Amino acid sequence: MKIGIIGAGAIGGFFAARLARRGHDVSVLARGATLDALRNHGLHLDSGGSSHSVQVNASDNAQSLGTQDVVVLAVKAPSLEQVLPALAAMRSPDTVVVPALNGLPWWYFLGTSGTLASYRLGLVDPHGAIERAAPVESVLGCVVFPACSVAAPGHVVHASGNRIVFGEPAGGTSARAQTLAGVFQDAGFDAEASATIRQEIWLKLLGNACFNPVSLLTRSATDLLIDDPRVHALFAQMMREALAVGAAIGIPVAIEPEQRLALTRRLGHIKTSMLQDAEASRPVEIEAILGALVEVAAAIKVPAPLLTAVYALARMHAVSAGLLVDAATQGAG
Repeated sequence: MKIGIIGAGAIGGFFAARLARRGHDVSVLARGATLDALRNHGLHLDSGGSSHSVQVNASDNAQSLGTQDVVVLAVKAPSLEQVLPALAAMRSPDTVVVPALNGLPWWYFLGTSGTLASYRLGLVDPHGAIERAAPVESVLGCVVFPACSVAAPGHVVHASGNRIVFGEPAGGTSARAQTLAGVFQDAGFDAEASATIRQEIWLKLLGNACFNPVSLLTRSATDLLIDDPRVHALFAQMMREALAVGAAIGIPVAIEPEQRLALTRRLGHIKTSMLQDAEASRPVEIEAILGALVEVAAAIKVPAPLLTAVYALARMHAVSAGLLVDAATQGAG
């Protein structure tokens, strides 16, 4: 299978290394030091106590990589619009687009029925540019549960977790979801095709919406946050608010906050993606991970006071630290 991966960071590199090792034709769009490392030394992965390196077709020119059977979008949300020209060069009408993203993706309500049917998330895709570049019918939803980090350009460390879920945005089963899940299973992932991908996304969002912004504010890893009784109580109540929002839009998630907290606690000392980005002075995904959830709560008039307060604080912190461009200050708000 020809698999193109846009973004060679932690998750993109993790996917590329395992898929290439299983013999798939993997092409990676990268740039700068990462591109140099991939070309000169290959892609290096540390996972499960073992290390290996693989060669991938790497370039900073999407046209040279050509059209792909599958294109994985493995960039952070603030960079998504910037890679749309590359996506256009790498996809054909038959290409499956797999957004391996944190937070609520742009397609979450598109083509759906019920509450907020076809609602466009203003904080994720305000002008519809992503929707036009990747129509919802080309998209296969994806939820990534593993925790990974970049030790150096072209060197990915897999810390924990192995579950990947694929599913159709509108729900139900499909041959392409089953096929891609099988490809990832063969590459060593605990991959599955889900008939309810939107619920899977909401399940992950329960944790991300809490752990990421609070780790940004406190610069603490997840185990320290969960073990603190005050923060623990804050997380539990934030999750209750998120569960209530989900239930109101027809996305019931059958899990209690204490169960969700325990899942992350078992992973140990994990730095969230937002904390990793902040420490590296990269833009943070506050809008996709928490802002979009607050946007949904406001749209359906479900109270979410703690989610809203944490979002306001984390967003201001990100703006002040130069980790987020405030559209309002540029006249776009």
